[in-house]
Amino acid sequence: MVIDWEALKAEADAVAARAYAPYSNYQVGAAALVDDGRVVVGCNVENAGYGVTLCAECGLVSTLIATGGGRLVAFTCVNGRGEIITPCGRCRQLLFEHGGHELVLQTPDGLRTMDEMLPQAFGPGDLA
Repeated sequence: MVIDWEALKAEADAVAARAYAPYSNYQVGAAALVDDGRVVVGCNVENAGYGVTLCAECGLVSTLIATGGGRLVAFTCVNGRGEIITPCGRCRQLLFEHGGHELVLQTPDGLRTMDEMLPQAFGPGDLA
């Protein structure tokens, strides 16, 4: 599958502009290509109770499931200035669940697989 990283980043930039970040003023947008060709997006949604803030990756995975599921193939994440950023550890775990070891992430240092970003990840196979 050919990945148009420029188009994927444009989707992330567009959704970052719609993020709800009145407390941190740090907008985040995420976009991913699904194995069936769909693109799913998510943005951060802050909350006055900081612990219940939703990150962009949570929104993206929720959109993935709500629109039919599938496996994530390629992922990118940006801040409100359009800079490529990497997901935190919690979000890497969330993305691993829906993309596995082969998911490719665009990072500030180039393309990396999830296996590189979350080595020795714990996943569904560990629960068997």
